[in-house]
Amino acid sequence: MTEMLAVQGLKARYGAAQILDGVSFAVRKGAVTALLGRNGAGKSTTFKAILGLVQREGSVRFLGREIVAEETYRIARAGLGYVPEDRRIFTELTVEENLEVGRQPPRPAAPHWTPKKIFALFPNLAEMRQRVGGAMSGGEQQMLTIGRTLMGNPRLLMLDEPSEGLAPRIVEQMARAILDLKQEGLSLLVSEQNLHFAQAIADEAVILERGAVRYAGTFEELRSRPDVRDAYLAV
Repeated sequence: MTEMLAVQGLKARYGAAQILDGVSFAVRKGAVTALLGRNGAGKSTTFKAILGLVQREGSVRFLGREIVAEETYRIARAGLGYVPEDRRIFTELTVEENLEVGRQPPRPAAPHWTPKKIFALFPNLAEMRQRVGGAMSGGEQQMLTIGRTLMGNPRLLMLDEPSEGLAPRIVEQMARAILDLKQEGLSLLVSEQNLHFAQAIADEAVILERGAVRYAGTFEELRSRPDVRDAYLAV
């Protein structure tokens, strides 16, 4: 498989504080890669650095093109979708209106999304098309945020902590949805603290600790490395 995203020697800082120290990994076309680590390991900062939302240096190649010097809106326009941890839906707009905000024209070599397909992916949303975002539960808002991002027809989707704070039933629905997205041909980079959830959805794992990569490989390999799991993922 070809690489959709290749990160090499990525460093990021907030002012004088350096958060990432030479992070390197890749996301293959059609694969799900889980970015794992304890709270504060640098997962969200990695996402923001890829998108140019924080000071960064190093190399970030998307679809073979270097984007580390590009502005965030150009990176998004190229087909890199981002669902932040804090969701950021429009609370006064309905479900259908939130989806329309994200609508973009079809994109070559990317799945084409419509409200009908979003409602098939997330049946919960289909039952509340006219409900305003502010009247939805956290799990429903998470689904809506993903749906709105998909309406931009991304080539690669980055999900920041999609299972955090959700009821177990909603977590199961989220896992099924991510696997359905993979079946659609979408590549995904998912940051997670929940190892069980990550194992259910991902092909490969990247473990961060204190802004550096401590492991990068398949989940099959990770299962045979309890020392790595205990050192960097155990609570």
